[in-house]
Amino acid sequence: MRSKVPNLTQGTISLLILAIFLIALYIRTVPAESVFISENFVRFGGNDPWYHLRNVESILHNFPSMLWFDAYTQYPHGTDQVFAPLFDMVLATLIWIIGFGDPSTELTQTICAYYPSFLGSLVVIPTYFVGKWAFNDRRIGLLAAFLIALAPGQFLSRAIIGFNDHHIAEALLSTVVAMFLIAGLRRSESSDFTLSHLRENGFSQIRPILPYFLLTGFFLGAYTLAWKGALFFSFIIGVYITAQHIIDHMHGRSTEYLAIGGMAIFIVALVMVLLTPAIGGTKDLQIKGLLAGFVAFPILSIISYYMREKQLNRYYYPLSIAVLFGAGILLARVVSESAYALVTSVFSYFMRTGGGLTIAEASPLLMRGGQFSLQPLWYNFALTGILSFFALLILAYIAIYRRNNREQTFLIVWSVMIIWAMLQQNRFAYYYSVNAAILSAYLGIKVLDLAGWKDIRSPFAQATSSISDWLKQIKPVHALALVLVVLVLAYPSYDLSTQQNQGTGGPNGYWIEATQWMKYNTPDPGLDYYESYEQPPEGELYPYPDEAYGVMSWWDYGHWIEVIGHRIPNANPFQQGIGGRRNSMDEENRPGASTFFTAPSEAEATAVLEAVHPDPEKAGARYVVSDVAMATGKFYAMAAWTLDTDNYYVQAQTAQGTQTVPGERYFNTMEARLHIFDGNGLEQYRMVHETPAANTAETGFKQVYNVLFGGNIEVVNTGYVKIFEYVDGATITGQAPAGEKVTITNTIRTTTGRTFEYSRSTTATNGTYEFVVPYSTEGPMTGQTQFDTAPTGSYKVSFGNTTESVRVSESAVLNGGEIEV
Repeated sequence: MRSKVPNLTQGTISLLILAIFLIALYIRTVPAESVFISENFVRFGGNDPWYHLRNVESILHNFPSMLWFDAYTQYPHGTDQVFAPLFDMVLATLIWIIGFGDPSTELTQTICAYYPSFLGSLVVIPTYFVGKWAFNDRRIGLLAAFLIALAPGQFLSRAIIGFNDHHIAEALLSTVVAMFLIAGLRRSESSDFTLSHLRENGFSQIRPILPYFLLTGFFLGAYTLAWKGALFFSFIIGVYITAQHIIDHMHGRSTEYLAIGGMAIFIVALVMVLLTPAIGGTKDLQIKGLLAGFVAFPILSIISYYMREKQLNRYYYPLSIAVLFGAGILLARVVSESAYALVTSVFSYFMRTGGGLTIAEASPLLMRGGQFSLQPLWYNFALTGILSFFALLILAYIAIYRRNNREQTFLIVWSVMIIWAMLQQNRFAYYYSVNAAILSAYLGIKVLDLAGWKDIRSPFAQATSSISDWLKQIKPVHALALVLVVLVLAYPSYDLSTQQNQGTGGPNGYWIEATQWMKYNTPDPGLDYYESYEQPPEGELYPYPDEAYGVMSWWDYGHWIEVIGHRIPNANPFQQGIGGRRNSMDEENRPGASTFFTAPSEAEATAVLEAVHPDPEKAGARYVVSDVAMATGKFYAMAAWTLDTDNYYVQAQTAQGTQTVPGERYFNTMEARLHIFDGNGLEQYRMVHETPAANTAETGFKQVYNVLFGGNIEVVNTGYVKIFEYVDGATITGQAPAGEKVTITNTIRTTTGRTFEYSRSTTATNGTYEFVVPYSTEGPMTGQTQFDTAPTGSYKVSFGNTTESVRVSESAVLNGGEIEV
């Protein structure tokens, strides 16, 4: 049934949507200066946008080939392409065309920076049509489009300039899928058909709605090729079609349109999936899921048709579906354990445990710092989040006690499913922003209608209308209602968005400086950064050249090391190379970043580093990069990935009362030895570079060490990022009386000009002593690390009244040479 509200002219609607689009684009491009920080450097936000840049650059250098295997990350294994390909392929093709087949780096990075803002702004268009078509009211569509343009939280941050990630493409494409599905459902109301109609009239009965279902399938396929977890939205469609089957059957209506529509949607998406080489390792799963729907939808309709023909009790239908579902689970258990596990875990599909909970976007929405909190609701949605729940209740009431349309039933199912996913992983908040905008717009227009706005004719409805005619209709109650709706719905979102759009995140200046230093001052790993790498046979390592090496750091920084530094990280934001445990302390604590940085001694850390590479003759990494966040706030995440977090932090009495402070176990870890203690006394790890310091929690950790554990380290902030090199170390040997304490010292001057003492002690045995030291006193060698942190002079070896000066060459440090005193 059409809305009785007078229609705006199509030209006016188009102008209003264009204006809303430009508002959205403006909000998302405000922090441009923090992205384009110099002529030669564009700072992309977060982590994954850097890998999308990596993919786009690789495609442009090998156009039109995708980077299906990347040897430049997760050393020494490399990795299959983790992302679904469509986002990067479309972006790279766009850049290739604009750049006439030879785009510059500047053009490439500029388009990549603006791309997410453009996609985020485009979401206003399908949002308008969903709101309009679901409720037969353009005003709801326009208000929903306006609200999504202003939406704060993750929807804003995923579309901010510089955050070039596939997430905003997910939101856009899933909304387009919903738009065309709703269009098809809308037309099916007036073009209802049965199998008998199909037999009698051929496809003439279905012709008006089939294009919309085919377009739904096309964009579902595009969505699937843009995100490897896209089976989620296929599942939403499957749940809706099942629910609508039950509703229609219970009301004695034909369900055949659902079978044909669902099959059309899934077969188009399935063909697109089959034609794609890979989808981030989930292609087989996507195929199985789409095939399952394609088979299930006609079965649901056949059962309904049979029961109606036999005039069986209508309540048998939902019961038969429940039995069919249960039988499917039992069959899966008998035939395939993996399929059974997938089905039975569906209600916790997105739930993470252990170290996975430390991934910011994967943690539950209403948990903050391990505590339940409603604050994320306000941050992500302002009042639209809360009001959308009331709108859902109203729609559910209408669905139960009256008759709503098919479009609104889909809106209910879609919204509930997104809420379910969002509660498990907060990343889905950027999906729900669309639902919240539509539902809140529905509620807002209902309030305006109650205040009498439905009786006011628009000045744009006819060419002869005028603004003055329209103003004469406005009464104080109308104006008050309009102001209240705008203030309640729009202003909180706008206020939050203007607070949240001031920056785009990404690597700070310290990390940019550190990774660029590494790019120009460490040996080339012997691998072409832009090469189209050949995937090794299953079970075999990629054949890296002998000069290749890894860089050990926490996984957060892997893409920065790869894309800015052009070096090969061991761990990356795909959560590869982390090591540790996943489910139980009974598991092996696998070698990787978490086990290396939490290792309780240098020897155990080195054993981890050596175990990272399957070849016992090669180490997993040559460089170790630490920042102050790893040493302080992120350390708990590193421990969490091993599932062993006890006693790193302890309770202590302070002037401010009982506080949680780092304990002895923390100060023994490799991370503390490297960052808090500058690697002092380590045999095979030397600092080669540090960035300037920042005002951080480092001084507090040092104070705790001095007070609680008798330390005497200087309480100052040191380099924000520190780069260490893992070397064989030079062995210094000499003679001293048996039982004599022998000490070796040197003063190390860092990049920033600060100094610290390197010192170790041992006891002479059988009249001899031995030290392994990592620093060269003679400066760097050509083709090796061009370090700018080094000793200020010779080593001093002291015992009794004797002091000896020892010089150590770089060759001895790199090759394990021996020096006799």
